[in-house]
Amino acid sequence: MPGLTNHRRGCLFLDIIRLGKNIWLRPGLWDPGCRTRTPELQAPSTRGARMAQYFLERERIVDFVAHLMGQMPVYAPHRKGQKSFAFARAEAAGDVVLDYSRTMHSVKKFFLPPREELLSFDITQNVAELSEPQPSDAVFLGVHSYDLAAVHRLDYNFSEGNAERNYLTRRRGAVFVGVSFEPDQWHFSGSLGIEANDTTGSDIFLTKLMDGYVVEAFTPAGEKLLTGFDLPPHEAGKPAAPHFQQHIYVPQARLGDVMNASYDHPVWQETTEKCVGCGTCNLVCPTCYCFNVEENVDITATKGNRERSWDGCMLRSFTEVAGGEIFREDLAARQRHRVFRKFKYISDVTGEPWCVGCGRCTASCTAGISIVNIVNRLVGDAERTVVAPV
Repeated sequence: MPGLTNHRRGCLFLDIIRLGKNIWLRPGLWDPGCRTRTPELQAPSTRGARMAQYFLERERIVDFVAHLMGQMPVYAPHRKGQKSFAFARAEAAGDVVLDYSRTMHSVKKFFLPPREELLSFDITQNVAELSEPQPSDAVFLGVHSYDLAAVHRLDYNFSEGNAERNYLTRRRGAVFVGVSFEPDQWHFSGSLGIEANDTTGSDIFLTKLMDGYVVEAFTPAGEKLLTGFDLPPHEAGKPAAPHFQQHIYVPQARLGDVMNASYDHPVWQETTEKCVGCGTCNLVCPTCYCFNVEENVDITATKGNRERSWDGCMLRSFTEVAGGEIFREDLAARQRHRVFRKFKYISDVTGEPWCVGCGRCTASCTAGISIVNIVNRLVGDAERTVVAPV
């Protein structure tokens, strides 16, 4: 709004961690006085390094959680009902669940809330004040490998180009304690290079054994958390990665070509015969980051705020513009866009899939639509297509 003052600018200092062709961004310090992007700083990688391994007995898990809670706030999976799980602030160590299938939402909600105020304004005073998000400064315990990968993809989204202050500020001070998992009928992260015991992105990682967990610390923050909790060394090695039941049957490097050949594939229209366009797949996805911005005013029309809330490309209103035009009115076009966002559009730039194989969209879909089945259908039809010689 013209004439409003007190708009602040700044930038966030980022550590750039290079793991092969992957780039992980660890938020550092937000400086409100800085007006340019900070130079990239390459942090040392722990890939290939021999890390000390410790053994956590199953009977001591509650004590371990209590130890973490004594140092920092802890957010961890909790049981919700009979079959569901959700990340929440741990108030009692015994309520934390480490052996679970998947949570309803990922830890994304702590860094990108479903709804948040961006600024408030008062026209009578000619001022606007930005909201002041706070660093997390918390432990996120029991995070599966695919959700760790999702967080670092979001780091890329919110730091590439113009760094986004609110998300990156909340990412400060976040310490991740990952945990391995047993794949169920919907997990397929192994097809995307994310095994069930992948430690990438974790400060501490717990690999499940029959009678406890192998504990490894990969960062100074992780080592600090373990200080003061006596753990015996583990010398027996770690178990092999569990087998996945679901697979995408083509390497990521070939998916771009498959998608290029599938823009007008009949699967998009066939899928809409079941899809109701509810957007649940968007809302549970750990790498979806699209949002809507609304401005609200009070009854005097002199004060108000600007709010940001989650949005999704499967919703009819997502591409609606002034005048009522809707650019993706067709549900088939929305379904295609969703899949292309995960396996082509962003992947063409980063070389990585923006789907992490958590299986939430399929598990939550009331119509039973499977993104794995869609992609495998495209792959199968593309491989059966024979191009006649010119």
